[in-house]
Amino acid sequence: MTQLESTGVAAPAKRSLTGSLGVTAIVFMVVAAASPLTVVGGAAPLGILIGNGVGFPSLYVISAVVLLLFSVGLATMARHVPKPGAFFTYAGYGLGRSTGLAAAWIAMLTYTTIQVSVYGYVGYILSYTVESVGGPSIAWWLFSLIVIALVGVLGYRHINLSSKVLGVLLVAEVGIVLVMVAAVMINGGPQGLSLDTFVPSNIASGSPGVGLMFAIAAFIGFEATAIFRDEAKNPNRTIPRATYAAVIGIGVFYTLASWGLVMAWGPDGIMDAAAEDPGNLILRTMSIYLGSAGEIITNILLITSMFACVLSFHNVVTRYQHSMSNAGVMPEKVGTVHHTHLSPHISSVVQTVTAAVLIVVFAIFQLDPVLQVFTWFAGVATLAIALLMALTSIAVIVYFAKTKKDRRVWQTIVAPGLGFVGLIVSAVLIIANFPVLVGDADADGNPVFGGVSWVLLALIVVFPLFGFVQAWWIRTRRPLAYAKLIDTISS
Repeated sequence: MTQLESTGVAAPAKRSLTGSLGVTAIVFMVVAAASPLTVVGGAAPLGILIGNGVGFPSLYVISAVVLLLFSVGLATMARHVPKPGAFFTYAGYGLGRSTGLAAAWIAMLTYTTIQVSVYGYVGYILSYTVESVGGPSIAWWLFSLIVIALVGVLGYRHINLSSKVLGVLLVAEVGIVLVMVAAVMINGGPQGLSLDTFVPSNIASGSPGVGLMFAIAAFIGFEATAIFRDEAKNPNRTIPRATYAAVIGIGVFYTLASWGLVMAWGPDGIMDAAAEDPGNLILRTMSIYLGSAGEIITNILLITSMFACVLSFHNVVTRYQHSMSNAGVMPEKVGTVHHTHLSPHISSVVQTVTAAVLIVVFAIFQLDPVLQVFTWFAGVATLAIALLMALTSIAVIVYFAKTKKDRRVWQTIVAPGLGFVGLIVSAVLIIANFPVLVGDADADGNPVFGGVSWVLLALIVVFPLFGFVQAWWIRTRRPLAYAKLIDTISS
């Protein structure tokens, strides 16, 4: 990483991040991004209702297997490429500078859209909660801006503070869900406990492609373990272990939690319960099995869950921007590190302003915070991350084929290859079902590709295209800077 001169007159500005995050702290950071309670309370009921019904929990298992295969290559790459940046860096090392830069902008799109989608959702939940307890009616976007400000304050400070906040919130939300599952298992549910969710006919029922979208979306953020490399303690061991722990932990938890949700209502009753109101299914379930106290606690934790989610994604995006700045593709100042907090503070401010501006724009256009802001941009993020991980899988295979630095076939060819196939199949299913996700339909209500679908899908084309154009401009106008863009094996 090049040490660049600061604009000050004293010493060069610090540009390298440092820290001593262990496996547990990093896992907390990335699992918090997966927002467990938000997924169980929001995505799982929708996956059951408009996906494949009783068989939906099995899709978490399938997603976890695909992403675990992808993680093998990711972890192997992390051992041999001692740099943060994850997709941006790995795609550059494997497929060249231009592709690496294109990957960086896809990543920026992914994490920015998923973050702003949750800002919309948390703003709505806060507005609804305040009004439901007799408070004033306040616009959702005002609450979103307040949350953005709070996240900005924590993101500006040392990463250890964020990890501690996320750790407390994560333990609380996971704990309440596990208590619910335990209560369901003790009670037995209306139809008793069964493994109907894992029967092949139930897995293939309904619209499994739609269900897979919600399942994969639940894992977004796990791959960001490599982003924290410079702040990790013994990164060659910490990053791979954190990556595997995150995927396995997320997969097991979501499978168990969604299975418990199905058992709570019974295989024959879950669809009707979800259809009644998927948004509060988790609260109704908590009320039945844990009483009104459990329902109130869950409602509070649902809000803190979304706060933990946006805080985690904020930290991921700021570190992507930090890495891109130090590679010379974003303004130099974005890559500086605070002398006291040791955080990429300028990058944090940039991301805070970006999120605030987007929320204001959505408010001006009067977008619905859940049906449009949350759903549309979560859909964009899900497809973008699937394509980005597929690209990274190819980069891993190519990198080790060129360098011969690691000759283990499973880690460098087979696992990344299988992961690539699984991710591409998932991406195809997501694209085919994209109108369902964003609500595009014809006059009869049948899902069709319309204006919203095409505009949102275009973002996934425009962002990497910008990366390729930027790489071409740098190569043409600043050849020396291009040569140092990413110190890849070949251009």
